[in-house]
Amino acid sequence: MLGIDLTGKHVFVAGVGDDVGFGFSICKAFAEAGAKVSIGTWPPAYKILTTMLARGKMDASMKLSNGESFGFEKIYPFDAVFDTYEDIPETLATSKRYRDAGDVSISGVAKQVAQDVPTGIDIVVHSLANGPEVKKPLLETSRNGYLEAISASSYSFVSMAKNFAPLMPKGGAFLCLSYLASQRAVPGYGGGMSSAKAALESDTRTLAFELGRKHGLRVNAISAGAYASRAASAIGFISEMVEASAATSPIPEPIQARDVGNTAAFLCSNLASGITGTVTYVDNGYHIMGRTVKDT
Repeated sequence: MLGIDLTGKHVFVAGVGDDVGFGFSICKAFAEAGAKVSIGTWPPAYKILTTMLARGKMDASMKLSNGESFGFEKIYPFDAVFDTYEDIPETLATSKRYRDAGDVSISGVAKQVAQDVPTGIDIVVHSLANGPEVKKPLLETSRNGYLEAISASSYSFVSMAKNFAPLMPKGGAFLCLSYLASQRAVPGYGGGMSSAKAALESDTRTLAFELGRKHGLRVNAISAGAYASRAASAIGFISEMVEASAATSPIPEPIQARDVGNTAAFLCSNLASGITGTVTYVDNGYHIMGRTVKDT
């Protein structure tokens, strides 16, 4: 039987803060395939997540299809806005949520991962996005807001590739998550986030070439359909987007987080060894439609 087997692989997934979003579903799919999973979570959410796990609040979500439970190998406080510890402003580094977290920068966490996993990381997933002015139309977005969206949502992937690639064996894979606003106008998805997603997809292609030639690694993106995660609620009309997508898609149903997780596991497995530099849509076909439709 042809199946996804990631036994013996170690995965690092950046951007997991709960058991609702795509990041967690990707972790679970990797665990189903036999991989060990470590995660990076935003320092202000670190204590909340670890407390939920310790108190069993996520026990049901951690159950695999065989009835067993999986666990995270390690949870790293991780802030992908900063490339090095020196980049973190002193006021933030000494704040309550950061002062005991150590080096939460991209290079700092990469060094910690290298020490914790001496055999190397096989797969790195970027499940990160943030735009402080996402509710503002592009014409009303400030320069700082625009650049912060690019920094957190797209350049962070470039920096992760730079810092984690040396830790990975030939045949390893990078993956990031995008959204249709990179290619289509989505009114209400503002603050430079559409530009950030477009940059992310462009960088996926360029990184696929550079990392393929330099390290023998693959790089792909998933463009996921509208999904009511806690993070997506920041845009303010996610329920409307989910309903519109389901009504218009060739498969007229909302996507499930597990659909994205399963696709991630495939793209990072040996079954997809010939696929790199691509954007795979997981949206029940919504991206192919040119107009809304009534029930048929």
